[in-house]
Amino acid sequence: MTEFVCKVGDTSGRTFQQLETAQSEGEARQRLVDRGLFVFSVRSQFDLLTRFSGSKTDSRIRAADFLIFNQQFSTLIKAGLPILKALDLLAERAAAPRLRPILRDVRQRVRDGALLSEALAAQGSFPPVYVTAVTAGERSGNLTGVIDQYISYLRVSTGFRRALATALIYPAILVLAVIVIVTYLVTYAMPQFSKLYQDLGVPLPNATRILLDLSVPFRNYFFVFAGVFVFGFAALYLWTRTLQGALAIDRLKPKVPVLGDIWLKGEIAQFVRTLATLLAGGTPLVSALQTSSAAIGSRLIATSVEQASERVREGKTLSESLAETRLIPPLALEMIEVGEASGALPAMLTSVAEFYEEEVATRLQRTLVWVTPAILVVMAVVIGFILISLYLPLFSLQIGSNGG
Repeated sequence: MTEFVCKVGDTSGRTFQQLETAQSEGEARQRLVDRGLFVFSVRSQFDLLTRFSGSKTDSRIRAADFLIFNQQFSTLIKAGLPILKALDLLAERAAAPRLRPILRDVRQRVRDGALLSEALAAQGSFPPVYVTAVTAGERSGNLTGVIDQYISYLRVSTGFRRALATALIYPAILVLAVIVIVTYLVTYAMPQFSKLYQDLGVPLPNATRILLDLSVPFRNYFFVFAGVFVFGFAALYLWTRTLQGALAIDRLKPKVPVLGDIWLKGEIAQFVRTLATLLAGGTPLVSALQTSSAAIGSRLIATSVEQASERVREGKTLSESLAETRLIPPLALEMIEVGEASGALPAMLTSVAEFYEEEVATRLQRTLVWVTPAILVVMAVVIGFILISLYLPLFSLQIGSNGG
């Protein structure tokens, strides 16, 4: 028998972890589902790699494939097909082959008598936000409307992340080019010049001597330096995957000049849009907060949202609860307060998300306007200094021979 750490939720919207002893992961999932719990993840208690890497069960489904599946599923249901018949068709003809075995498993669970939301949760490959949204759709009798809202949410959030990634590609390529060029000069070109100058007996300027004194040991112990760097990077990465490490890094990120504020508002935009989607689908506020926290990449913000959900459960308003986190900007809090007072909280949350998504995109674009030239200038200065330092003794040798 193996002990599994299971992240589950109950019908009241509470999310928690518990240990389950079973022969296999599938048996542990089934036991939890039989108790009426929604299963978000199951992992072995002794699976250290999964614990440190923080891998999620929904990582097998690509966002593009998931979007197409939901579009097809919604269309079939609107056409009047029963859920089981729609699953039958998609399980055999889904556009993404990797989705077919997952949908077959969901179809079988529904055929055995489970609700669609229960089957999705038990399968374990679907995001908690999606499972919670489908649950709300089943309870309200508006499943197609909820799925359509989730499709819109998926399009916007995926497009937003894709735009950010696209904006960062060029600076990342420049940084990589600097690293490759400097590594080549230091590990290959500079030692060759050092050997040449030793054979010629040329007096070396201070700049050249310093560069050669650094490059020769670096080349001789290149694999040692590389191993230390890789080991240090791996240790840092594993530490950041723990709760303590992730919180420590997330506390530092907002303090980074310019980029810190952009990162914080981007995370807040993701949280607010997720919360708006769940509330618009009929999910209760506390349950929506719990699920939204599970969908946030930042552990700092996720933990703060979980604490805010407890304060809402105790009777405080959403704006008051979020204000106590000291992470949400005042403008967003004011808009959320207005949304609560007017009874239009989902619409106001959507407006907050759109505002911050636009601000993040604009500020990131403005930042990259000067970051990219700055990288080019630094690259030119560093590489130029190395090349001038390498060739300076040759210039001195040529001038000396002409004078002689």
